[in-house]
Amino acid sequence: MLDSIRQFVSSRLAPRPPGTGSAASLPGVQVAACALLLELAHADGEFSEAERAHIEQALGRHFSLDEATTRELLALAAAERAQSVDHFQFTRLISAQYDLGQKMVLAEVMWGVILADGHLAEHEAYLVRKLANLLELQPGYLAQARRAAEPAAEE
Repeated sequence: MLDSIRQFVSSRLAPRPPGTGSAASLPGVQVAACALLLELAHADGEFSEAERAHIEQALGRHFSLDEATTRELLALAAAERAQSVDHFQFTRLISAQYDLGQKMVLAEVMWGVILADGHLAEHEAYLVRKLANLLELQPGYLAQARRAAEPAAEE
């Protein structure tokens, strides 16, 4: 049973070879990062247009994606998020493939998502701390990422 679950997770989230530019050919780490951003966006029970715009802009900028591929990535990540049982499958993949600098950028984008709608819900703050812990980011790095994201949220 555990082997079949591991195989399923590995096949769904393993890095995929570069292809035609569609989201189906994107590396699993990009799907995992997007799924975490969507999880944060939904944490307060509402997925606002400001949160969606922030995620789309960040994905396009950091992964060099066009609008169509960004939308496909969002759809694919939303499906993965809906099927997941916890956050570990996503954070494990990111931790294995991202260095500290990449994790810091992701943490800044995560803070940007939860600050994009203008208010910080208690569960959002808890979830971002939990995800940072799973990503093996020290609290000081998370605080630094929040400070870096705050001006971006005000724009």
